[in-house]
Amino acid sequence: MNSTERPRLAVRSPADLVAAVPYLLGFHPADSVVVVAVRGRRVVFAARGDLPEPGSDPRPAARHLAEVVARQGADAATVLGYGPAARVTGAVDAVGEALDQAGLVVLDALRVTEGRWWSYLCAEPACCPPEGTPYDPAASQISAAAVFAGQVALPDRAALAAQVAPIAGPVRVAMRRATARAHDRLAGLAGDPPVRSAGVAAVRGAFRRHRRGERLGDDEVAWLTVLLTHLPVRDHAWSRTDGRNADIGLWTDVLRRAEPELIAAPGCLLAFAAWRAGHGALAAVALERVLAAHPGYPLAVLLDDALRRGLSPSELDGWPATAGTVLRRRRRRPHR
Repeated sequence: MNSTERPRLAVRSPADLVAAVPYLLGFHPADSVVVVAVRGRRVVFAARGDLPEPGSDPRPAARHLAEVVARQGADAATVLGYGPAARVTGAVDAVGEALDQAGLVVLDALRVTEGRWWSYLCAEPACCPPEGTPYDPAASQISAAAVFAGQVALPDRAALAAQVAPIAGPVRVAMRRATARAHDRLAGLAGDPPVRSAGVAAVRGAFRRHRRGERLGDDEVAWLTVLLTHLPVRDHAWSRTDGRNADIGLWTDVLRRAEPELIAAPGCLLAFAAWRAGHGALAAVALERVLAAHPGYPLAVLLDDALRRGLSPSELDGWPATAGTVLRRRRRRPHR
């Protein structure tokens, strides 16, 4: 987690951790296994995976999750499974074993469902009753502190994906027409230098306006998305993209309004901005949308691989000049 973007939450008990997880992820998990990793007393990382399908072996996914967590420099972790015991128990056990083999201390292993949590490691009825311990997220001080700090926990992952979904209705019709005008405009530029010059101007203007709180018009968005198909323009935008809220807001808006054939670059720029800010789940859903439409787009493939491997965004300092080298080197490493 990026502590500069996500304030520290004072987690002192299993109930606190259960209340904190939705704010660490950005949404309330379901049918999931979550690992919250700590260094000392500080939460440094939270990772989520889907529960394995019934009858499948949970160990490969568990080992991958443990490897991702171990890369964060954590020394201990808690495992939480969300769902019925029949699906959760095997997955939580497998993740706990993989974390132990990776050298991390497993502080606790919990199952969470229907407003109650159970500990797999505590057999004391006084603190861990067999019927589970009820919890009310709305009444938790952790939830109150997170909301006060501006953190959001959406109802589920689908609600997060909806934040990057295309805008429909009249906006779609207007953008289709604006994009046609942008293609005609681009055809009037002769050669790469004029295209790059126009792209740099469009990118800088977009950042400047959005950071002032102004929304781009349809023609501006269309012109930007057409220009971003040229790699020098995209890389210029990449070099100016950081984890600021304004950058996330800009690329979210552009992605949602872009024509389907033009979403690859803005989707990757949104994913990169979200990743830099510590919003890994938002980065993931942005990349999912890009890869569904453009499965071979190289930057999306590289960023998706980096997210799955738990690569820290700090390793991409100096991007994009160094980012491609770092990401490709990581991709060539065999899975352990």
